[in-house]
Amino acid sequence: MSKKEVLIIIPAYNEEENIEKVLKGLETPEIQAFADILVMNDHSTDKTNFLVKRHRRVTMATHIYNLGYGGGIRLGYKYAVRRGYSYVIQMDADGQHDVCNVPVLYRELLTPDQDGNLPDIVLGARFMEGSAPFPVSPVKKFAYSFFTLMIRLGTGKVIHDSTTGLQGLSRRAMLFYSQFGNFDDRYPDANMITQMLLLGFHVREVPAVMHARTAGVSMHSGFKPVVYMIRNSLSILAVVFRIRVLKWNQGAAEKYAEIMQE
Repeated sequence: MSKKEVLIIIPAYNEEENIEKVLKGLETPEIQAFADILVMNDHSTDKTNFLVKRHRRVTMATHIYNLGYGGGIRLGYKYAVRRGYSYVIQMDADGQHDVCNVPVLYRELLTPDQDGNLPDIVLGARFMEGSAPFPVSPVKKFAYSFFTLMIRLGTGKVIHDSTTGLQGLSRRAMLFYSQFGNFDDRYPDANMITQMLLLGFHVREVPAVMHARTAGVSMHSGFKPVVYMIRNSLSILAVVFRIRVLKWNQGAAEKYAEIMQE
């Protein structure tokens, strides 16, 4: 199987009820023309491993113990860097991210802005003009709005959906994320977007089509959303302090652009 320009990374933990539908949706001629697929099986205890192996065009990495969502994603970045992929598109295994978004993210990664800059991160957003309707509870709606406010206060930029797991990354962004200490492997959401904006990476959003989960258990079920919101809020404050006050990783965007040219 020849390597393509894009690697689609799908972290999966006990997604036997959803993973096959996602993979079948990705195995279209349009997507297969430019993308390879990597499933990061995070020590699933159900039939996820068996079901993925049915798909010969899909590569799977199985963790010997559970690393969590962020840990799996970060290993996927390392795989993409070492295999020489130019872009990464990450999406969830639960079926919430419609596969129609994949070509949209890819096209956006190739499109320069009015200043000629290509994006380092493209976010598939649920809450901007042109996005498909996506139902959320009042608590989650408050959390999303709160993170938008925190990012605007910390960076001056407006990000409508900073917690989306549907993202496209340039090689520069995945190379930076793959290095130790540059990526939060527990809750990599609004805090990482804040970090990348402050470090000078180019972040964009595009309207996305997403669906509510219909099977399986979300990693944000029960009281986990409360813990997540507290931890991520503190992490955003820590990121702003490290970069604005301690000058951590200043010039990272330019540095990693130079590394790519070597």
